[in-house]
Amino acid sequence: MQSEPTRNRILDAARDLFDAEGEEGLSMRRIAGAVGITPMAIYRHYADKEALKNALMLDGMAAWETRVKAIMTRAPLEWLEQLGVAFLEFALTEPRRYEAAFLLKASAARQFPRDIEEGRSPALRSTIARITQAQASGLLIPAPPVQMALHLAALMQGLVSMYRAGRFTEEAEFRAAYRRALRHCLDSFRTETRP
Repeated sequence: MQSEPTRNRILDAARDLFDAEGEEGLSMRRIAGAVGITPMAIYRHYADKEALKNALMLDGMAAWETRVKAIMTRAPLEWLEQLGVAFLEFALTEPRRYEAAFLLKASAARQFPRDIEEGRSPALRSTIARITQAQASGLLIPAPPVQMALHLAALMQGLVSMYRAGRFTEEAEFRAAYRRALRHCLDSFRTETRP
């Protein structure tokens, strides 16, 4: 029988190493050393390194989904704008959690379109629900909500990737460009553009 505390300690150690060094830090030997067990003992809790990467990815995704759940406004367009801001803050304040959630190559990562259309992503499910709500109120154009959510997600993640790659000279410039692009994207979905 697996020991849940040991499994949690392994994940905590993997998270610490990932936070410090990224994917390069995910050495089973180093994780085992940090926990005080043998490298082979890890395999009693995680089948292989891929299983550990999946756990890190899911941990990062849970951190993101917690931020999405914290968006309290009921107005769908305001909610979508706050989603974009929450994504930006997640990427900048928890860069390794962001990386684990959205950039770590993990076999359990949700796949487009099947997993999204089947509602396996709580954050995207909420996004699609707000888009659908805004469409029903006549605020957004009648386009497929899944496609609109994908465009929004691609914009947000693409801009963050540009920033992480050093394509903006300073954070303030990036934040301003991000907010302008987010507003432009949301405005392009509106039935009437804002003045």
